[in-house]
Amino acid sequence: MSSSESVPTPLSGYVGFDTLTKQIENRLLRRGFQFNVMVVGQTGLGKSSLINTLFAANLLQSKGRMDPSDEVRQTTSITTTSHSIVERNVRLNLNLIDTPGYGDLINNEHCWEPIVKYIKDQYSIYLRKELTAVRERHIPDTRVHAVLFFIDPSGHSLRSTDIQVLKKLGDIANVIPVIAKADALTLGEREVFKKRIRAALHSNGIRTYPFDHDNNDDEDRELNNLVQSILPFAVVTAERTIELDGRPVRARRVGSGLINVENKSHCEFLQLRDFMLRTNLHDLIETTSSTFYESFRSKQLLALKESSAKQQAQQTQSQPAYANANANKPSAQAA
Repeated sequence: MSSSESVPTPLSGYVGFDTLTKQIENRLLRRGFQFNVMVVGQTGLGKSSLINTLFAANLLQSKGRMDPSDEVRQTTSITTTSHSIVERNVRLNLNLIDTPGYGDLINNEHCWEPIVKYIKDQYSIYLRKELTAVRERHIPDTRVHAVLFFIDPSGHSLRSTDIQVLKKLGDIANVIPVIAKADALTLGEREVFKKRIRAALHSNGIRTYPFDHDNNDDEDRELNNLVQSILPFAVVTAERTIELDGRPVRARRVGSGLINVENKSHCEFLQLRDFMLRTNLHDLIETTSSTFYESFRSKQLLALKESSAKQQAQQTQSQPAYANANANKPSAQAA
């Protein structure tokens, strides 16, 4: 009988190792948790507003115009904003990575390269620190755990630029696509748009989060399939609260009435928040480490090994030639 099939040995009294989970929890609570989110999309799609709505706090300064005559403000370089937020004694160290609006220019060739480079650079930084002889006990984690990819609510389908960027990002990070400003579409238009996007993702072989792992059970696969059938999340944002039926809700007034972002019949903001923060936050962190970073790490180490072997082979080949050259030289005594 294997150890995994052995019957537990009964205890004659209370030992106390059942507090092990509590010990781990206390240590993790003291340290806090690290979560890094990147937002990618065209200028003006409400990337900052969605982050502020998701975390119910003013974390990113919105670049939206307060008046139609105002000039459109743009993010010109990749910037990281760090916050430490606490909820019920749980501290989340949050890095928010804002990217320049890709696809804003007339020529958008290779416009995704700075974004892809940033993600890979964070893997490189982590790998270098991991391989140092005397490394830190807890290596600072700047790896991107989730990429919120914003889709313009055009009602048509993904642009060719979107497809190219999603292909690149889907290979190196957890990508969660969202339809921004979904209130620009009717419910019927929204569903048709979502079906077109899912078809484009499937036909182009684009991987979005969540996806199945080798260690997933049937329940995990069923939940993943359910979420994949909903993607992309059609969201509406609201950074202010409004009194509704005696309680404050995140909503905003429009010409036709009130859009309550916390009402599932109005948009899919609640589904996105619950999926991303309440059920899959730890899995996003774990998947980044065990899937994307491990793939990057193995490729880098294999390349380093091949480079070292090549250099060694070159040195070995040059040594006999050097020895033969010395052997052919007349000695001083013979001269």
